[in-house]
Amino acid sequence: MRIGKKGAIYLLRRVVRKLGLNEGDYLLLRIKDNRIIIDIIPDPFLLAVKSKKWAKTTIEEFEKESEQIQEEILSENTS
Repeated sequence: MRIGKKGAIYLLRRVVRKLGLNEGDYLLLRIKDNRIIIDIIPDPFLLAVKSKKWAKTTIEEFEKESEQIQEEILSENTS
């Protein structure tokens, strides 16, 4: 690999394919002990769609719980 203009780093196509990366995906770049570490940040929507479902809820249940939490927070802030 080489550093491109303005410091751009381009991953090899085979690396991108092997990791299953796509244009627009987010990565986290860290430096540790003079090494570059790149972590893939999964898309939360795709993660939710692809993951095993472990609970069921209706929109009405979700709204009711959300309203209860908001009321609790409001009462804590006014106390």
